[in-house]
Amino acid sequence: MTQPPRPRRKGPRPPNGEAPAPRSEAASPAERPHAERIEALRLLTGVLRERRALADLTATAPDLPPAIRARAGHRAAETLRRLGQADAVLARFLRRTPPPPAQDALRLAAVEMLHLSEAPHAVADGAVAAVRAQKGGERLTGLVNAVARRIADEGAPLWAARDPERDAMPNWLRGRLSSAWGAQAVRGIAAAHLAAPPADLTPRDPAGAEALAEKLGADLLPTGSIRLRGRAQISALPGFEGGEWWVQDAAAALPARMLGEVAGLRVLDLCAAPGGKTLQLAAAGAQVTALDISEPRLERLHENLGRMGLSAEILAADALEWRPDAPYDAILLDAPCSATGTGRRHPDMIHLRGGDLDLAALTALQDRLLDRAFRWLVPGGRLVFATCSLLPEEGEIRAEGFLARTPAAAALPADPEKLGIPAEWVSPAGFLRTRPDFWPQSGGLDGFFAAGFLNRP
Repeated sequence: MTQPPRPRRKGPRPPNGEAPAPRSEAASPAERPHAERIEALRLLTGVLRERRALADLTATAPDLPPAIRARAGHRAAETLRRLGQADAVLARFLRRTPPPPAQDALRLAAVEMLHLSEAPHAVADGAVAAVRAQKGGERLTGLVNAVARRIADEGAPLWAARDPERDAMPNWLRGRLSSAWGAQAVRGIAAAHLAAPPADLTPRDPAGAEALAEKLGADLLPTGSIRLRGRAQISALPGFEGGEWWVQDAAAALPARMLGEVAGLRVLDLCAAPGGKTLQLAAAGAQVTALDISEPRLERLHENLGRMGLSAEILAADALEWRPDAPYDAILLDAPCSATGTGRRHPDMIHLRGGDLDLAALTALQDRLLDRAFRWLVPGGRLVFATCSLLPEEGEIRAEGFLARTPAAAALPADPEKLGIPAEWVSPAGFLRTRPDFWPQSGGLDGFFAAGFLNRP
């Protein structure tokens, strides 16, 4: 008689022939010792090895309590901010680059001990536990333990001797930014990258911004954004559940405002995810169509629209293939770019890109999207082109080239007074440029470029 197949054992075989623990008795991710550091290493590895955004990795986190996830995210983000500094210190204790799990665990340990001032014994134990949780990590625990102990004993003077601003960004980015803005600006940008930024909120009702800022114990910026004074659990703040505001960097809130009055107009938010600008336009009374190629990234927009009590037509489509049924009164194009302006708020961004950045492909895509979107305007309609990039190739040069090849387009200069910004943030051509080194005393802001265009009637 044919015997039924034996059930396959799931997971590693226990040592010494011991029976495996019943699945119901297995520790949950939250109950595992050093769960916080294990999660922090998962995030760090995901960014540096898999080239995945920190926000995407956080969204797919294991079943962990919010507090543990938040602390793990903080550790990973601070390690990404101080990666150059950590690598310089580790180079003194390593004869060769170790395998990725060990290298990343030691980077995390160095930052925890030398920057976050965590207890060395807890950090070393956590680093060993974190690398052990990785596939093939057991063989690396001795190395990680030994080097972590050396960091604890000898690392402080090496860390202090480094120039953190020099180490704050990779050479490929430093070189490009130095050419564009000069050495002094680059040091300011690097300083902004090292500092965890305050959270900015955009009020649903701009008229009530002052009262909302007072209720939150926050500061009202000249641009109309609200800046929190310290770290906080966003979902627990007053007004979150009622949809009185959403999280959005102060610089990211400016391009939508450059469209001017949009109440009652048909407006297209092109490349809309994650959706902060769609919320702005809908709250201002526009009939908004939000289009993005990524359906998963639009899910957050669906959720936020519901929380705010706002509405918009949401479409998942490729803007290079999609066509509207009728022209729009106004279009906001936040084009795909290198995201080099967001390193202050998203320290993973400067590590997701590299010296192999295909800038030519990105700028060609931006030109195609800009040309295509402009054809969808009614006569007299207006378009704002924006990128969260610090590179002129993705900003000023793109806008100048568009005007040169498009006779029907006229520049629509940004108005500093209406935007609540210093006049020097607007170029003689009328283009808006923000950088992380602006407003250093109040926490800075992301790097953005935005240019407005009018479709001549």
